[in-house]
Amino acid sequence: MKKFPLMRNNIQREDLDAVIELLRQDDPILTNGPNVRAFEAEWSAWLGVKYSVFVNSGASANLLSMAILRMRHPEGGEVIVPPLTWVSDVATVLQNGFTPVFADIDPTTLGLDTQQTLAAITDKTRAVFITYAQGFDALSPELLAGLAQRGIPLIEDVCESHGATHAGRRLGSIGWMSNFSFYYAHHMTTIEGGMVCTDDPLVYQQARLLRSHGMVRESNDPEVRASYVRDYPDLNPDFIFAYPAYNVRNTEIGGIMGRKQLPRLDAAVARRTENLKLFLSLIDPSRYRTDFRLEGSSNYAFNLVLRNRDDALMARLTAKLNTEGVEFRRGSAGGGNQVRQPYLRGIVPANAHNMFPETDHIHFYGMYIGNFPDMTDSEIRAVCEIINAA
Repeated sequence: MKKFPLMRNNIQREDLDAVIELLRQDDPILTNGPNVRAFEAEWSAWLGVKYSVFVNSGASANLLSMAILRMRHPEGGEVIVPPLTWVSDVATVLQNGFTPVFADIDPTTLGLDTQQTLAAITDKTRAVFITYAQGFDALSPELLAGLAQRGIPLIEDVCESHGATHAGRRLGSIGWMSNFSFYYAHHMTTIEGGMVCTDDPLVYQQARLLRSHGMVRESNDPEVRASYVRDYPDLNPDFIFAYPAYNVRNTEIGGIMGRKQLPRLDAAVARRTENLKLFLSLIDPSRYRTDFRLEGSSNYAFNLVLRNRDDALMARLTAKLNTEGVEFRRGSAGGGNQVRQPYLRGIVPANAHNMFPETDHIHFYGMYIGNFPDMTDSEIRAVCEIINAA
């Protein structure tokens, strides 16, 4: 166990006690049931959307969103994504027959650069799949206006940014669809888990079916179910499969944990944000970047990015962190520049990474360090002393 881990105490005793209470029942429902439905409703109310569908991971939320986009565009097309993201954002684009088109990041938000994103739009663009890396608000009025003018939908990956806002609205309530992750290290956790959120009733029904084998009985719209029964009278109404889909359901245990954790989320977000401000005020600004755009942010982890390309400093820093027991992840979100990864060989040109210098800087000279609600000011000061001594 590291002295300064990436996450600590994200599952509390009260969460486990609630699960134990369920397990004490003689014959408890453990599969997708009433607690899942209640968590979906409570999450939707918190986020400010009409509908949410609880799934088994943020990656599965990505998968369902891209599958729904493919239903609108069976011919395929292009989806604009950042090179600094988690692998599933790009992989699910490929898995659904779309071509990923990359635009570099804004170094102050670690998210898509507005001008490069708008310049990347063509007549083949089907969506912009934005990632709010590390809790920063990467939206801009210009990006939203440009997408609206061109009729391009925005799909939001908010997996690392629960509670972040743009112009007073929570990220994840702004685009056509949004994805969240409840993995252990994130702002709140259901152990594993994710959510697809939308205001679009058709997207909602399709996500419900796609989550569970494409079964029509998973729709909670009576007319949707009735229409399939009418159209397929030779099939058992309980076993009509509308789509060649997946099984990415979550469980009652996940639903209970989500319901217990959600009331603590706003306080956790506020504490993480205060932690980040203290961290940035203490690290050496002559060697490390401190000019991130903090308005609306909901920090996931402390971003430590060298101001300049300095291999010697990076080597000293990583050695110092390891020696002092400070856990870190090189490359920030997703390990750095996705364009450098082997799964994209043959899909992007061999030298494509050269097109994204801001992402490449994070890849080689950036990392993140744990930030969590019960981290004390003295611990933050101790970590900063270690960093500044490198």
